[in-house]
Amino acid sequence: MSDTLTFLETFKTRDAKRSPEPSWVAARRQAGAARFEAMGFPTRRDEEWKYTNVRGIAQGHFALADNGHFSPAAAAALTLPVDAYRLTFVDGVFAAALSDVQDLPQGVEVLPLSQALEDNHEAVGGPLGRLTGVEFSAFSALNTAFMEEGAVVRLAAGCVVEKPIVLQFLSRENAEPTMCHPRVLVEAAGRSEATLVEHHAGDAEAKNFTNIASELFLGRGAILTHYKLQEAPLGDYHVASIHVEQQRDSRYVSHNLDLGGALVRNDLISDLNGKGAEATFNGLFFGQGRQHVDNHTKVNHNAPLTFSNENYKGILDDRAHGVFNGRVYVKRDSQQIEGFQSNQNLLLSDRAHIDAKPELEIYADDVKCSHGTTTGQLDEDAVFALRSRGLDEQTARGLLTLAFAGEVLEEVALDAIAERVELAVAGKLPERFNLVGLVEASSALGD
Repeated sequence: MSDTLTFLETFKTRDAKRSPEPSWVAARRQAGAARFEAMGFPTRRDEEWKYTNVRGIAQGHFALADNGHFSPAAAAALTLPVDAYRLTFVDGVFAAALSDVQDLPQGVEVLPLSQALEDNHEAVGGPLGRLTGVEFSAFSALNTAFMEEGAVVRLAAGCVVEKPIVLQFLSRENAEPTMCHPRVLVEAAGRSEATLVEHHAGDAEAKNFTNIASELFLGRGAILTHYKLQEAPLGDYHVASIHVEQQRDSRYVSHNLDLGGALVRNDLISDLNGKGAEATFNGLFFGQGRQHVDNHTKVNHNAPLTFSNENYKGILDDRAHGVFNGRVYVKRDSQQIEGFQSNQNLLLSDRAHIDAKPELEIYADDVKCSHGTTTGQLDEDAVFALRSRGLDEQTARGLLTLAFAGEVLEEVALDAIAERVELAVAGKLPERFNLVGLVEASSALGD
């Protein structure tokens, strides 16, 4: 059986069991399945997938979960300790018992996609799939075919949400590997403001496949801070696309933090469609063992007087492989643009590998744009200097590695997230410390 046929057979079986649903939903599923069948899984002959081999997904046999049961104690251990509104999904199935969206502020909706479709499917039908449709990639087509659950977040004009909104995706250890295809829809009306936390975690021995697509619409003057903390089990496959549409004077800030997963692919795209729109991409990916982490980003400056700044850092150990492809696109006659991009990578092993490709595509002349990438290893003189101050080698290397990540972590305002990243990158440190001071000290040692 070919790679695509296994998934298409699962689609047909699931489709035959579905309850009646709106005709437009069924039509989009069929369109997704047809497009996926026509495209097939990408190969390394495809330029966008040149450095990422998805054979493990394509040749896998993944079932669809029927329930969202997860041990409350195990879930509590994985859950970020933040005071937040929370929706939890287990292998893609909504888990009401692990969720809490009580007492939402007026003008705020946070609900599972299944409920949103049931309550008012026509309101969902307009924006859903407008940014990430079946043509974007084989994975987006596959997501559309299996689209049945996910999250819908709506913010009314002028609404400011004080507490973070957490979307928690848990992966279980199952007798048979499972797959899920969540769809996230966020509509932030003019001058609204919120923090969205997307958190992926799970049982250590899980070997599942998550294929998530997110569409975020920011109205005039809206502000959205989006944390994506990916610490999925090391046997999981994780493919994600995030597409943002920004209107005039809106601001989108992305903190993309990748720690887990066997194979990870992130596509992050922002369309700056109105004057004064700003996009900030902060990213940190940490790979060890044989992990493969691929980040593709793109900022489309479709209007004049727009601004973007991107700072991605990679840390790779053992035989891990990282990929970074970042593109800044400036549309013709979109003048007075500022677009900056930086990618720095730290290799902790001679066998670790990074493929980096920053790109600028500019069709206007009144712009300030720059990009650059560097790759290096820890400064052994700095390691020696820290050891001479009484630190063991593991702690010294951990501190210097964390100092390298510090520029990205300093922008993380949620301590619970920063601490998870610090622990993964540097291990258990003797005590809390001043990260800014550490960065300055390590810089001085390297001079």
